[in-house]
Amino acid sequence: MDDKSSQDEELRQAIDFFFKHAGPQFVQFLGFSIDSTDFDSGVITFGMDDRLVGNRYYRMLHGGVISSILDIAGGVTVYLQVMKEFRGKDHEKQVERLSKIGTIDIRVDFLSPGRGERFTARGYMLRKGGKVAVTRMELRNEKAVLIAVATGTYAVG
Repeated sequence: MDDKSSQDEELRQAIDFFFKHAGPQFVQFLGFSIDSTDFDSGVITFGMDDRLVGNRYYRMLHGGVISSILDIAGGVTVYLQVMKEFRGKDHEKQVERLSKIGTIDIRVDFLSPGRGERFTARGYMLRKGGKVAVTRMELRNEKAVLIAVATGTYAVG
């Protein structure tokens, strides 16, 4: 197996583990999908759904949904970075470290109405230390319209 194939397999296993053990059931309840292609950014995709609408007249995403998905994208980014750091280490050490990840603070800026049929939230690591990580997140629709951005601070140790 080449390096790319082994990384893809590790990434798939990390995401599977997230859904089974580490991730919030909220992600599954709302039908979000983790579509990260590497360990460096958290990517969440989802389709418009009546459960996510805040303004029925204009069929726009609810602000709480937007905030939540951006928080999840930041959390997944941190989760993947920790998994990358602890690759090949004892499973108990991985779980111990992953169990410490949690949101400390998030700031969301709403830039455009949350209209669209498909949405992608992407998180990027700005800085990761031994105790705290800071991420930047964006939410776009299928036309690449930037709907919201956020900065999140997460506990990692």
